[in-house]
Amino acid sequence: MQENEFYNMIGKNVKKYRNIRNITQEKLAEFIDVSTSLISNLECNKINQGISINTLYKISIVLDVPISKFMESDDYE
Repeated sequence: MQENEFYNMIGKNVKKYRNIRNITQEKLAEFIDVSTSLISNLECNKINQGISINTLYKISIVLDVPISKFMESDDYE
């Protein structure tokens, strides 16, 4: 798996679990003290520098999802 595919997988999973929890990008960003654009860029695979494990951990806490779930491959449309 290439790096961009890895970040794409994480972004798709963040979006999936955020939608399941019915939390907007704005609210998620507010909860973890980052910009809305960071969440948007993550979900749209526009993260060029990667995402910190600390930020991913905070997202997992807010969404109540084990951090490992963000790294699970799925069939995406």
